[in-house]
Amino acid sequence: MAGELIWAFRVMRLPLRDAGGANIGRVQDIVAVPGARGDPPRVTGFVAEIQRRRIFVNANRVADLQGDGMRLRSWDVDLNPFKARPGEVLVGRDVIDHRVGDETVSDVAIQIADGVRGTEFEIVKVRLARRNLLRRKPSFRLVDIDELPDLFPPINEFAAEAARLRDMHPAEVAALLRNLPLAQRRQLAEAMDDERLADLLEELPEAEQIGLIEGLDLDRLMGVLDEMEYDDLADLLGEMSGEQRGRILAAMDAEDADVMRRLLSYEEATAGGMMTPEVIVLGPTATVADALAQIREPDWVVSIAAQVFVCHPPFKPPTGKLLGTAHMQRLLREQPSTELRHCVAEDPVVGPDASDRAVAELLAAYDMLAVAVCDEDGHLLGAVTVDDVLDRQLGVGWRQRQRGVASRARSA
Repeated sequence: MAGELIWAFRVMRLPLRDAGGANIGRVQDIVAVPGARGDPPRVTGFVAEIQRRRIFVNANRVADLQGDGMRLRSWDVDLNPFKARPGEVLVGRDVIDHRVGDETVSDVAIQIADGVRGTEFEIVKVRLARRNLLRRKPSFRLVDIDELPDLFPPINEFAAEAARLRDMHPAEVAALLRNLPLAQRRQLAEAMDDERLADLLEELPEAEQIGLIEGLDLDRLMGVLDEMEYDDLADLLGEMSGEQRGRILAAMDAEDADVMRRLLSYEEATAGGMMTPEVIVLGPTATVADALAQIREPDWVVSIAAQVFVCHPPFKPPTGKLLGTAHMQRLLREQPSTELRHCVAEDPVVGPDASDRAVAELLAAYDMLAVAVCDEDGHLLGAVTVDDVLDRQLGVGWRQRQRGVASRARSA
């Protein structure tokens, strides 16, 4: 596909197809960022409408772009609503119909090329239209993109790079950051939005997390920490000095601060030290439909969304007495109106002082993705997920080793 030109106006009307070719939506706009060091603007992705939602489709996920549609490499789609980020330009919204002197941008040409990270899309040409009072139809001329620098105005280099890294897996972004000097890591971190930086922090060892956020002011830091998972945040706070930890806890919402103090009270290598209180909890008279609606929420990680913990009220940890677990596979086999009390399994639970080894053995023995952590009276305190157990069991440095293996696999 190298060297091929595709016109943006045409792309923004194409059907969006899954890996099998089935029509799942329609492309609505093109997301681009200014080029780095004199390079042309680069397309980072596309805005598409699926199930009445405007979502972002990363350019790296596009397998084929033809006149009859845009086909994805896989069947999975992130249905989180699209929100433009700093440094991003929407071609349809911001560029098409933009005035350039007495002319108007009528279209831009995208060139498809093979790049280091796979197929890349660059904006290389602009078609300008000029209307003449003596002619019914406008006249057109084609210019190179570098003749119109104001269409994609240069921004902070690190803001542009943060936009280019959009929707790469946080583990891949973490691997890229490790190759940068600390000062550049911090500048790139400052340019990321809160949610993206939080995801990145969760992929780094706690010592590296602290080094990365050291220069952030308190307001920005609190915004980032608010996006982190409770268990990851507890690990980070546990590595901080007492003074810094106290300053952050004082700035937190009182309820969140209480949760964090409770998590920090447990020993590190225990169920309490690994657990998250953010789990799906419903009462025994809630229905299967209620449970599936909770599971569908895209913010839940897979290991948490695999089951619903059924408890007596209150439904926020520490809850009332735990009655059992309703697993997703069982829920899919039941009628939507069935009450959860008829769907629970009496899975084994652990106490907060159980060792990380004991939790790992229990998850392996019962093939569970998460195990409930309960106090002596059977109140649910939270759950330990298999990913957190693996993180603990693999020890310090496993992320770096894994990134090396993934890098060698990509280059092979």
